[in-house]
Amino acid sequence: QVQLVESGGGLVQPGGSLRLSCKASGDIFSINTMGWYRQAPGKERELVAVVSRTRGSTNYADSVKGRFTISRDNAKNTVDLQMNSLQYEDTAVYFCCVHVLPGWAQYWGQGTQVTVSS
Repeated sequence: QVQLVESGGGLVQPGGSLRLSCKASGDIFSINTMGWYRQAPGKERELVAVVSRTRGSTNYADSVKGRFTISRDNAKNTVDLQMNSLQYEDTAVYFCCVHVLPGWAQYWGQGTQVTVSS
């Protein structure tokens, strides 16, 4: 079992920045990938960014490339999402998610609200 706790959401104006953080606890040695998903009202949950444990390779949704940066600290068991140049369309609940091995099970955080509004 892995437990995830997110922090850092809030209200920001268009063009502003926020930093989300997620800390993992429990069976942390089983964690492979760590990432962020988001779900806007009336829409399906979508991948925002993900980072692998070993190589640190990253993958981003096209809509956030060049604006968001995911980073991972394996020593602290954290994954952060730096979000710059935020747009109205980025408004959503953001969820931290990890995949573990073996089995590729998923664990989710409780979600943190990000609202972009003037």
